[in-house]
Amino acid sequence: MAQRTGIVFDNDGLLLDTEPCWTRAERAVFERHGHEFDLEAKRALVGTAPETAARVLERLLELPGRGKEVSAELYALALEEIAAGAEPRPGAVELLEALDGRWPVAVASNSPRSHLLAGLTRTGLGDRFEAVIGVEDVAEPKPAPDLYLRACELLGATPAGSLALEDSPPGVAAARAAGLY
Repeated sequence: MAQRTGIVFDNDGLLLDTEPCWTRAERAVFERHGHEFDLEAKRALVGTAPETAARVLERLLELPGRGKEVSAELYALALEEIAAGAEPRPGAVELLEALDGRWPVAVASNSPRSHLLAGLTRTGLGDRFEAVIGVEDVAEPKPAPDLYLRACELLGATPAGSLALEDSPPGVAAARAAGLY
């Protein structure tokens, strides 16, 4: 049986330039809670899922027991920013056009589906993927392999015959754990 190849894209920072959107939301949340948002905080939050972000925010903002609440605040602000300001990364549209009809493609993100769809809709890329998988579509977020395994399953592709395009340590770990190149 021949291996079917799939290509799975990460979203934030790779496919779409949502990092400025996230940074504006993060800066606002930190300011609301009396803290300065710095590079250390950005590094701690990049690529995280809501549950992980909650633990990071609780620690960085010194708000014991309030991580989930502050994470929800951050994600609500980020959704507004993404819906209003997400842009494709340089070369993303051209790459998707070159792949169109040649290989099945999916997008798999640690972001909630609402954030993912807001950005893809804003940029006109929503119809370019055979599968769109957000963090709530799997049991465990990146760095667990779940998002990549689910994407391959939906594409009808074998992980070992598929390619992941990633830009964060949790994402790279997830793709490798799933067996993608």
